[in-house]
Amino acid sequence: QVQLLESGGDSLQDGGSLKLSCVTPVSLRASDCMAWFRQAPGSERDWVASISLRTLSTFYADSRTKARFTISWDNAKNTMTLQMNDLRPRDTALYYCAATPVTCARIDVSRADAYTSWGQGTQVTVSS
Repeated sequence: QVQLLESGGDSLQDGGSLKLSCVTPVSLRASDCMAWFRQAPGSERDWVASISLRTLSTFYADSRTKARFTISWDNAKNTMTLQMNDLRPRDTALYYCAATPVTCARIDVSRADAYTSWGQGTQVTVSS
């Protein structure tokens, strides 16, 4: 199982911004669809956003997420990022990145079991 590596998690105040990164190993360069999920204590792992590495099409869980978060891919650095703005205490969670060699169009991008590679997670804590 190829491991992804997340970074950028931190503790911050309500309304702040944070940028998460997920570095993919060279062996995953054929990955077609990547995503961010998050999991709060006692809750299920929730989908946040996905991106197609072929078309750079992006997908978000809902309009509120789309308004505050931006998912992107840096091909030169093999890195996916999640820019998060206007963070709230409800955004507190362990954030995971995930990848699959299957094109986003052929999967349900919101399902965790659609992805075959995962990172260990990076903690984001937002205080009021």
